[in-house]
Amino acid sequence: MARRFSGSFTQQEPIPAEAIDAAVAVLQSGRLHRYNLTPGEAGEVALLEAEYRDWQGSDYCLALTSGGQAIQIALRACGVEPGDAILTNGFTLAPVPGAINAVGGKAVLVEIDENLRLDLDDLTTRIKASGARFLLLSHMRGHLCDMNRLMQICNAAQVTVIEDCAHTMGARWHGTRSGNFGKVACFSTQTYKHMNSGEGGFLTTNDPQLAARATILSGSYMLYGRHGAGPAPEDFDAARYEMPNCSARMDALRAAILRPQLGALDSNITRWNARYEVVERALKGHNRIATIALPEAEQHVGSSIQFRLPDFTADQCRAMLDAAATRGVELKWFGAKEPMGFTSSHHSWRYVAAQDLPQTDRIMGTLFDMRLPLSFSEADCALIGELICESVSEVAA
Repeated sequence: MARRFSGSFTQQEPIPAEAIDAAVAVLQSGRLHRYNLTPGEAGEVALLEAEYRDWQGSDYCLALTSGGQAIQIALRACGVEPGDAILTNGFTLAPVPGAINAVGGKAVLVEIDENLRLDLDDLTTRIKASGARFLLLSHMRGHLCDMNRLMQICNAAQVTVIEDCAHTMGARWHGTRSGNFGKVACFSTQTYKHMNSGEGGFLTTNDPQLAARATILSGSYMLYGRHGAGPAPEDFDAARYEMPNCSARMDALRAAILRPQLGALDSNITRWNARYEVVERALKGHNRIATIALPEAEQHVGSSIQFRLPDFTADQCRAMLDAAATRGVELKWFGAKEPMGFTSSHHSWRYVAAQDLPQTDRIMGTLFDMRLPLSFSEADCALIGELICESVSEVAA
């Protein structure tokens, strides 16, 4: 009988005791709404916004109900109007094209390269062909493309960059944090991301006018002065009349849970990367497995790992899922024709016009993905790496 891993790929670490205490205090107060404050009280959400602003190194931060809502609000605040072409990755998760659709935009999908990053040559081509003036850049599964070259391309073409950093909270390119390259950045604190509030997100920017528009869009009413990392009152002079209320505010309970987690985030990134390196080392030892190259300029956050089996057929890829599952290893395959769980391809997004992406389709056809929760030990990760290699060998034979 094959060796088996018995851990859960969806089990996160417990919420820290300090965060539980803070959440209980909020619950006992009965004041969960971010603006339900006593005179002179800052509130958990405003405190979190200021702390995340400082950690991220941005000028402004807005706490929201989800990363997906952060993207929608960012697009609106940047001036996207119905019918506008929005460039984005051909390989991403459904909330990204979903946000484009929700604001009336038209997604223009860009090819990826074999390391899952945006193909910058194809980006240049599609900017010219589409006339698009916005790029919603998804740092998919934690991989940053050459951000210096990307910004040169986009700045030269006057393309506004919105960064989706749901998978790169804390990652860096040449020392600069992801989210600090484009006009605005969006982050997620959904359970499977780098901080866990069940659902939640942030929007960061250095543009005061954009921050003001986003704040009104979030549903601040005229209470924007109670935010912890917002622009000056005069920056709201136009926004408060022009922006609709989308009711996407983060509540005090989620903020209370997140604040202690932010303090542990840098050490957790180190722990994720140690686990990633253990699995990657095992995978690199198998001649049928292609791992994802990590550029020297990139400091990634290894909360998930990806690999390709370039020589496998679709039937072998399906068999690979079964062989790994028999060993207790939960893999996701991006080559399936039907969407499953969180996994889908651009062919499943029927609200997006069908587009020809042969390179992306080829890469995704043999692409596998696996979560690396911090509830796994490094010994667990070593076993998982061995079990994946065993599964590949079994199917290949």
